[in-house]
Amino acid sequence: MQMLNPFCGVDRDPRGVVRLTICNAGSLNILGSAAINGVREGLQSLAADRDIRVLVLAGQSEKSMIGGADIKEMVQLDQASAETFITGLRDLCEAVRAFPGPVIARMPGWCLGGGLEVAAACDFRVAAHDARFGMPEVRVGIPSVIHAALLPRLIGAGRARWLLMTAENIDAPTALAWGLVDVVAPPNGLDAAVERTAAMLLECAPQALRAQKDLIRQWEELPLKESVDLSIGVFGRSFLTGEPQRLMQGFIDRKR
Repeated sequence: MQMLNPFCGVDRDPRGVVRLTICNAGSLNILGSAAINGVREGLQSLAADRDIRVLVLAGQSEKSMIGGADIKEMVQLDQASAETFITGLRDLCEAVRAFPGPVIARMPGWCLGGGLEVAAACDFRVAAHDARFGMPEVRVGIPSVIHAALLPRLIGAGRARWLLMTAENIDAPTALAWGLVDVVAPPNGLDAAVERTAAMLLECAPQALRAQKDLIRQWEELPLKESVDLSIGVFGRSFLTGEPQRLMQGFIDRKR
């Protein structure tokens, strides 16, 4: 594993699948300011690498991808330092969300609070069979903020309200039924499930996949007509890459 910084390790395979491992953040991968900044810096440095086809975000521990934000740091905050802290976490979540290629969250064990916000910013969430999820912030005197705003889009307003206002945890089957995660792996099958998801993405044209991710991100914020009209130019520009001509001709040739 190549260490980009003390909190960010990278493994690459020849297909262009990169695993970014959050390191040195304790057994539950709890994120304080130093870890938040380190992982964000690692993501931003990888974002410029066009050879990356799929990014897998993982934790060093099998107890969690990210267990949450560091409550020992947060208890010392005042208004100004609290806003600085949460801005850092926002910037990390946004670096995940803005990553040009598809991002898969590998989710064993616990995923709480800020950890679930980072996971929500990923494109795909693959969970262990015994993973558990929750947004406990209101129990410790703070609201869930920043990329918790993605949750109503993922699971609907009512279920997001339940998670955010009751602070109750849910299990993996419930998370799958709600649409919070995309895949629940069988016991001892988490890495195989991540690999199956990565393999599906590798079957797709890489530049088209990046364009699709960028469109989806814009669709989240634009009115419907603007979303429809915007996509016409994106469709046209896809023919500048050569991918449609090559892949469509291959499809035609196979059908002969």
